[in-house]
Amino acid sequence: MEYTRFVSAVKTPVFVLWDEMFLNQKSRFTPAVRMGLSISVATGLYGISFGALAVAAGLNVWQAMALSALMFTGGSQFAFIGVIAGGGAGSAALGAASLLGVRNAVYGMQMNRILQPSGWRKWLAAQVTIDESAATASGQRDPAEQQRGFWTAGIGVFVLWNAFTLLGAMLGDALGDPRKWGLDGAAVAAFLGLLWPRLQQREPVALAMLCGVVTALAVPLLPPGLPILVAAVVGAAWGWWRSARLAQKAVKEVVAA
Repeated sequence: MEYTRFVSAVKTPVFVLWDEMFLNQKSRFTPAVRMGLSISVATGLYGISFGALAVAAGLNVWQAMALSALMFTGGSQFAFIGVIAGGGAGSAALGAASLLGVRNAVYGMQMNRILQPSGWRKWLAAQVTIDESAATASGQRDPAEQQRGFWTAGIGVFVLWNAFTLLGAMLGDALGDPRKWGLDGAAVAAFLGLLWPRLQQREPVALAMLCGVVTALAVPLLPPGLPILVAAVVGAAWGWWRSARLAQKAVKEVVAA
């Protein structure tokens, strides 16, 4: 009873989500929540690398924190500081970061259809729509699990990414090369862990291999950010072609009947 009155009194967005995802006995530590928490830790740890590299590129601690809190998309952040470290202009850094951020707009449309957020949840969902939250939600079949997976991964990564960005920025050069700690592979490994269970049929495996080959061929030819977009276009074209074939097949079956 005391807890119920406390929840009624404290209706902040984050507390409401915390109550729905963790304090509700029916939703505590479901498979989607466990997946979201594990990928949050793996991805968040990589924030140490960003913080250290951002300071090494010439940003101060607060500038590094602003990028993590406001831009909040790892690929774009690394592209931004990569251009700055190489002596590029701020406009060039912003352009490179924007190219990589385009994919989040695609995720946003997908997540809006799946989650159908409203009110303050729509604004919060827009901020935490990233590779990890979108992949965690898409990997679930139950609508309630999709909600739990998205919010757990999105908020979890946001909190830990920013916390470890601060740690990396404060430690700076004391860390040395962040890659020697294996942090550069942690996020990739976690994302592959999300992808692997979905590769149970020949078509998804073939599509994953095709997109991987396209990306590998495009990396030496295109600026940072474009290879992954080219692979996304290939995946979208595949999906459109497959949908068209299924539609034609359905029409033929109706006509034959």
